[in-house]
Amino acid sequence: MNRSQWHLRVGTIVFAWLAALVVIALVHRSVPISTWMLIHLLGLGAAGNAILIWSRHFADALLRRPQDPSRSAQAWTLAVFNVGAVAVVAGMAVSFWPVVLAGGIAVAAVALTHAVTLVRQLRSALPSRFGDTVRYYVAAAGLLSVGAGLGIAMANATLPGALHERFVVAHAAVNLFGFIGLTVLGTLVTLWPTMLRTRMADGVEVAARRGLPLLVAGLTVTVVAAVAGSPVVTAAGALAYLAAAGYVLWPHLDEVRRKRPGNFATLSVLCGVVWLLGSLSYAVVASATAPTWSALLDRAGPLTAAVLAGFLVQVLLGALSYLTTIVVGGRAASIAATTELERGAPWRLAVANVALLLCVLPTPSLLRVAASVLVLTAYAAFLPLLVRAVWRARKLRDTPSTPGPPPSGPPVRQRLGVAAAGLAVVVLTAVAAVAADPAAVGITDAPQVSVTATGQTTEVEVHVEGMRYVPDTIDVPVGNRLVVTLVNSGSDRHDLVLANGTSTGRLAVGETAVVDAGVIGADMDGWCSVAGHRQMGMTMSVRATGAEAHAGHHDQVSAASIAGDDIARSLAATPGPDFVPRDAALAAATPDHRVTLAVTETKREVSPGITQRQWTFGGAAPGPTLRGKVGDVFEVTLVNDGTIGHSIDFHAGALAPDVPTRTIQPGERLVYRFTASRAGVWMYHCSTMPMSVHIANGMFGAVVIDPPDLAPVDREYLLVQSEYYLGPQGGEVDAAKVAADKPDLVVFNGYANQYDHAPLSARVGERVRIWVLAAGPNRGSSFHVVGGQFDTVWFEGDYRLRPGPGGAQVLGLSAAQGGFVELSFDQPGRYPFVTHVMVDAERGAHGFIEVARQPG
Repeated sequence: MNRSQWHLRVGTIVFAWLAALVVIALVHRSVPISTWMLIHLLGLGAAGNAILIWSRHFADALLRRPQDPSRSAQAWTLAVFNVGAVAVVAGMAVSFWPVVLAGGIAVAAVALTHAVTLVRQLRSALPSRFGDTVRYYVAAAGLLSVGAGLGIAMANATLPGALHERFVVAHAAVNLFGFIGLTVLGTLVTLWPTMLRTRMADGVEVAARRGLPLLVAGLTVTVVAAVAGSPVVTAAGALAYLAAAGYVLWPHLDEVRRKRPGNFATLSVLCGVVWLLGSLSYAVVASATAPTWSALLDRAGPLTAAVLAGFLVQVLLGALSYLTTIVVGGRAASIAATTELERGAPWRLAVANVALLLCVLPTPSLLRVAASVLVLTAYAAFLPLLVRAVWRARKLRDTPSTPGPPPSGPPVRQRLGVAAAGLAVVVLTAVAAVAADPAAVGITDAPQVSVTATGQTTEVEVHVEGMRYVPDTIDVPVGNRLVVTLVNSGSDRHDLVLANGTSTGRLAVGETAVVDAGVIGADMDGWCSVAGHRQMGMTMSVRATGAEAHAGHHDQVSAASIAGDDIARSLAATPGPDFVPRDAALAAATPDHRVTLAVTETKREVSPGITQRQWTFGGAAPGPTLRGKVGDVFEVTLVNDGTIGHSIDFHAGALAPDVPTRTIQPGERLVYRFTASRAGVWMYHCSTMPMSVHIANGMFGAVVIDPPDLAPVDREYLLVQSEYYLGPQGGEVDAAKVAADKPDLVVFNGYANQYDHAPLSARVGERVRIWVLAAGPNRGSSFHVVGGQFDTVWFEGDYRLRPGPGGAQVLGLSAAQGGFVELSFDQPGRYPFVTHVMVDAERGAHGFIEVARQPG
């Protein structure tokens, strides 16, 4: 098998992993541990194979060793590596650690074998000018085995939560900056000038030789400090690695000055290296300024996207683009492949890099989602181009070569125009996202009060302390212009909206904004517009002082809440044809307790014709139901894709709440690990203040932990009761109603009277178990089945009634309490179920159980 055939065949392995990556990215919302899957399909699958394939090729070439014509040993190595990688992915997908262990051992074994093979080649080869590149490959392969070991440990559910979070950082540093980073830096020694078609700059080899020990030392400090949980020392190690990387790359600037990158391959690699240096700089600052380890974890979210999508993907695609044109065959085939891979290159690069920048910056959720779609589109376009390039090259591989220089690409002006078109796509997408959610960026109308201006300005700096503005009263002489500098020194996102419509826009923790309130002629109110914060006391008074001051606050008129008559009509109405009831059937416990819950803001119908913009876990309210057994370990990754800070609190876990229940800001994530030590139907909810508002707007769900002696039944249902305090149509919760405990709707499983229109089902004689959780936030439940009697009642972890002569008519629950009842039906019919707090049943907490005769 010649070189071209070998590389085209093994290249399909890399292509397959990239294709799987695109598929998972498209359906990630429905895939368990999708974020983990995306990272490892790219880093372990695609990049791992590419490194094993090409580092061996470059080592043979640089050491001038003849390649094995059969390549059987290398083929077996790749086969074992891919079996191991697939086992790791599959084991994580089904939460079966022994499979992860076996796969991780295989990956580590291949890495060590690869390193030993390269060392033997170094020792047996004649002295080589570029032997240092091979040493980079040896170090990288050795670090992969370390990273695999950390990954195996992390996958073990018995690893303590605090240690797991430290291992995450260490594992990422070893694999991304060690295995991948060292490989890239070592390869660029010879590949970069070759790609540019220019001579190697002076000092490149010396910098590479001296830089390798510094890189390894900096990475070692980073990893050890991460395992120890020291942000400051982690920052020191990252800074040392950054300095060493800059030292190694510095001589290459001369090559760039002599021959500017002009095609997709060189520009993509250059962009990737820039993202690497930027990511390392961010990591240093984030680590150095993090007061605690948990704060450091909160800041790691943008770094993941920057390193993977910015650095790794672009270097990988750029290198594959160049190397494909080298191995496809003769000159005609190479030119044809290059032509295909250059299609739309400036557009793809501009879209990918600018949109990725929007993803990692603290932009509104809708804008980040739109930008991420653009990034995926720009990168995914490479795969069909690669297929077409290989196809065209194979058709021309026997075409005789023609003398002369290779054809030049499009002129610079044309390439810049295509890049500008890509930039325009990103800008238009950003404008559309802002137009869809203008409040997220603080865009409001700003009518002004007419008054004679004095020409003077009152400037005030306002800080946030807890849920208060300090100062919260500002005196301004009539006619003065008011300029307020808001410093968000609190622990959550806040803004300042004044009654004349001016606003700071929402600020992340630590951010500062200046709002020009205009010329002041009357008293005016100010407040934080984040739902519930105003009711918690985040208000401000601007007092106009002087003879010409006018009374009144000119408070901004809020959108009207839904009228009572509209609510009554809705409760009597039938849902539309698109109505899909929530399935109340409770699924059996599964071994997979690794879950990603994304906080999303979703407009949903809550009663026929009434919609609300809810904050949700996983796109629904209640959020997804988790179920397990006593002793099971749950690992929940919370991803905040909303526009304000959120958190999560699992009543099923017994652990100090300081770290796992902390509020995370938009774009951040945290991992909540707990062991289910006691049985119950437990509530989980957002615990960010005001907690009542966050729960009332949809942020709650259930965790069912089965009692050890739980008997089998014929049917099992879960009903989560909650309240709606309706804001305007399509708007968010009315926080004032929440504070006054005046619900408009009380519902089971998120929709008023839904089981009137889609009854639960049972058959005569079947045993039915109904779990009930009163999620509140304010009201409990008195669950009752009309025409039925409970022979079993399990309440808050204990049986209150077992089958016998006695019976029960209700399951009484206060807010956040839960339990289950069991009953059977002797006659067919429609059995209503309600909360026997009848006013709440009439607000929508009502449904039916349709009982049919047994067949035959």
